[in-house]
Amino acid sequence: MAIQIPTRLLFIDGEWREPVLKKRIPVINPASEEIIGSVPAATAEDVELAVEAARRALARNKGRDWASASGAVRAKYLRAIAAKITERKSELAKLEAIDCGKPLDEAAWDVDDVAGCFEYYADLAEGLDAQQKASISLPMEQFKSHVLKEPIGVVGLITPWNYPLLMATWKVAPALAAGCAAILKPSELASVTCLELADVCREVGLPPGVLNILTGLGHEAGAPLASHPHVDKIAFTGSTITGSKIMTAAAQLVKPVSLELGGKSPIVVFDDVDIDKAAEWTAFGVFWTNGQICSATSRLIIHENIAAEFLDRLVKWIKNIKISDPLEEGCRLGPVVSGGQYEKILKFISTAKSEGATVLSGGARPEHLKKGFFIEPTIITDVTTSMQIWRDEVFGPVLCVKTFSSEDEALELANDTQYGLGAAVISKDLERCERVSKALQAGIVWINCSQPCFCQAPWGGNKRSGFGRELGKWGLDNYLSVKQVTQYASDEPWGWYKSPSKL
Repeated sequence: MAIQIPTRLLFIDGEWREPVLKKRIPVINPASEEIIGSVPAATAEDVELAVEAARRALARNKGRDWASASGAVRAKYLRAIAAKITERKSELAKLEAIDCGKPLDEAAWDVDDVAGCFEYYADLAEGLDAQQKASISLPMEQFKSHVLKEPIGVVGLITPWNYPLLMATWKVAPALAAGCAAILKPSELASVTCLELADVCREVGLPPGVLNILTGLGHEAGAPLASHPHVDKIAFTGSTITGSKIMTAAAQLVKPVSLELGGKSPIVVFDDVDIDKAAEWTAFGVFWTNGQICSATSRLIIHENIAAEFLDRLVKWIKNIKISDPLEEGCRLGPVVSGGQYEKILKFISTAKSEGATVLSGGARPEHLKKGFFIEPTIITDVTTSMQIWRDEVFGPVLCVKTFSSEDEALELANDTQYGLGAAVISKDLERCERVSKALQAGIVWINCSQPCFCQAPWGGNKRSGFGRELGKWGLDNYLSVKQVTQYASDEPWGWYKSPSKL
């Protein structure tokens, strides 16, 4: 009997609600290709209800219930959510694995990170109280000035399918910490755990309308959310093409956006490395989360002196990766999220071959798995910088390789991309690592590793990888508006105009 997911409705104004048009979207387990349930499909009508609920939540009791409550009040709810997430860890991890295909061990790690992120932003919410009315030193003593940090208002949060609950939390936790009311629209390809987050919020008694969760298709639910005149900001993680559409919609209303988009990140490996350590980090950097990471270091730039030996060793490492149903013990590579993604990745591989590249390893369905959207970890060599595989984001377990002979050449290759999310450098020479880190055009640089991510450190890119930073105190600033308050504190009249003569 296939595992079934809980049947949920939309979460609006603190209640479960049937979508206005009563539509649902089937949920397919990518490991078995079986339908395991469905999620509600929100449309513009539901977006309208959610926005109204969020507006009411901010206005309730003149804002004292949420928006202008002390940060300590909001922190209590965030901590309660974190505790419930931890309590339900094993169930949530299992749902994540069957919904998006990531190995169960990874999904469990994600759930720990979700709880940690809510805890972290609970601390920052409390810290906000002390930052209010921070005084500003002025050159004119008759004036006093201070700053207030206020929630931006109602925020639309549109999130991807590769880390369904974690990417939602990266936005939900700081938005709530700041005192915003939020409408979360997760990806239709994996939104099961986001509906479980709604259940958690209901259990902990989060005030109605503070967080509304609408599952549904991008064009039916995401687009009306992005263009809604009463949504004060949109935060989006996903493809560059969709990010551009969201910017266009927001521009009509001069609405702020923060965007975390695609990537084609380099990993530069010099010839002084420990080959096994570097090979494992190279594999982890592109095959973790089944290769479906916006920051995946999917372009290996390897020193020509060790290229042959390194690739030989790397192939041995990846042949050792256990590819299986995500719920199987020891699974380290599961299926990609959907049939559409599976076909798209295979097309990337066949285009690379037709353009003259060589598939060194992988490139097809694993022989032992007859069902599911599985693709072997793939290494592609003999790549030129004009090839699609070098330029475009694959979003799957595919690594392309080029060699270099000098540091300058390595940097030229590394920065030869329209993206700028992540980059990694591996070398025993730490001075060189520091030099290269400064020269890499990316928002995140890893030295002697790839992909570690901590909720205390800023996350985001430049170029076509987007703008704005999530996580850390920067993540909280995303949802705060800064207000200057200046007072004339002198008893003397201002005296700029000549006083009318007194009668």
